[in-house]
Amino acid sequence: MANHKATKKDVRQANKRRDRNRYYGKTTRNAIRDLRVIKMQKEGADKLPEVESQIDKLAKKGIIHKNKAANLKSKLARKINALAK
Repeated sequence: MANHKATKKDVRQANKRRDRNRYYGKTTRNAIRDLRVIKMQKEGADKLPEVESQIDKLAKKGIIHKNKAANLKSKLARKINALAK
């Protein structure tokens, strides 16, 4: 690694961004996991918009790919809708 001030600062910033992205990603994964274990359709329908919002934010920031976000949201919506039957 170079010993330039700018390079050292870039390393610090990259570490901060990585930690932040890991936190947001893990928080969203936990929310998805909690949503998947819900057995009541009404409770799932209440939580679904919050989780979809978190997923959209990850895609917007580039933490996950936009297609992965769409796939996750689609699967969660199908699961919640299937509970109504």
